[in-house]
Amino acid sequence: MQPDQPDIPAPTWRQRPKPVGFEVSYKLDGETLEIDTTRRVDRVRLSGVEQVRFLYAPSNVTAKAYRVQLRLSDGKKVVFGNLSWRSLTDIDRDDARYHGFVTALSAAIARASPRARFVAGKPYALWLALAVVGGLSIAMLAFFTMRAFQQGATSAGFVGILLAAASFWQVWPMVRLNRPRELATGEVPDDLVPGRASP
Repeated sequence: MQPDQPDIPAPTWRQRPKPVGFEVSYKLDGETLEIDTTRRVDRVRLSGVEQVRFLYAPSNVTAKAYRVQLRLSDGKKVVFGNLSWRSLTDIDRDDARYHGFVTALSAAIARASPRARFVAGKPYALWLALAVVGGLSIAMLAFFTMRAFQQGATSAGFVGILLAAASFWQVWPMVRLNRPRELATGEVPDDLVPGRASP
């Protein structure tokens, strides 16, 4: 007679989404997502999920911020990310656990709601606006830099180079990672959900 197998704990994720506020915990219970905000506990049926969206969402403190957005059939949204705030300036990341939870959640949604759409990046109109505004901003800085050097204002020209480089460093990942694309049902994109264990 074999000994009883130990119960496998349900996938969970905890985060403090804002510098000031309560910690929120997420627990996957079969075909239900339990959300505990300390003040109340909500239970979201995964069969009601219409869309799962993965986003790159940098903050003022770090560029390594990502989010998952669930859109429900009643119009409500559930949003959580990979960062947890400890204080106004300190954040905590546990990308391996985050990836594990999102993977388990995505698989559960695919089973409970086979017609749910899995998408990556921003909606096309928002992404296009971001790309155009970002490109115009960098182009204006490049023009300013060129004119500064033409007029002999080398100090201003070098400042322009620094500003253009900093802008490109911030804008390019937002445009590249948030490019809208369709995913297979249950697919988890590694570029928008960090922490996948190496094979």
